[in-house]
Amino acid sequence: MKIYTKTGDKGTTALFGGTRVPKHHIRIDSYGTVDELNSHLGLIRDQDIDTHYKEMLMHIQDRLFTVGAILATDPEKAILKNGKERLNIPKISEENIERLEQEIDNMNTALPPMTHFVLPGGHQTVSICHIARCVCRRAERLASALNDFDPIDPLALTYLNRLSDYLFVLARKLSSDLNADEVKWIPEKQ
Repeated sequence: MKIYTKTGDKGTTALFGGTRVPKHHIRIDSYGTVDELNSHLGLIRDQDIDTHYKEMLMHIQDRLFTVGAILATDPEKAILKNGKERLNIPKISEENIERLEQEIDNMNTALPPMTHFVLPGGHQTVSICHIARCVCRRAERLASALNDFDPIDPLALTYLNRLSDYLFVLARKLSSDLNADEVKWIPEKQ
């Protein structure tokens, strides 16, 4: 596989299905941000954290490749002439979303209830997790904007939404596991 093709030298790229669009197209921005998120998850996975979290993050990374593939597919070319789907991989499922919810619930049971917003930080691993959460929210916003004019799989949107919740709770759980201070945001008085 050749790494450089020179086909994008004039600022366009091909979607899955061959349609060429500008590299600044919202569809490209959407799946590019999912790719960025996936890289941040790899960085969290490279930290000294519990094996269960590493395995879960690897599963999430796999699912994010699927979300990226969904976003990279031209809807007008999603179905082949023979009637089969162009994207011949397992899609995002209700079970994927339920797995995130179950993980969130399991971590939440071991955490004190939230009474205030939490300032990101306290430990490098926790900070990386908060950065991933923010990138996930951006990916969700872009996918939502794309969906407004070119509908995408609604489960992909739901997955991104639930994933940002998962990353927030994971950051809190990592704070607890690493004995890091969880600093509450208390607004200054006027």
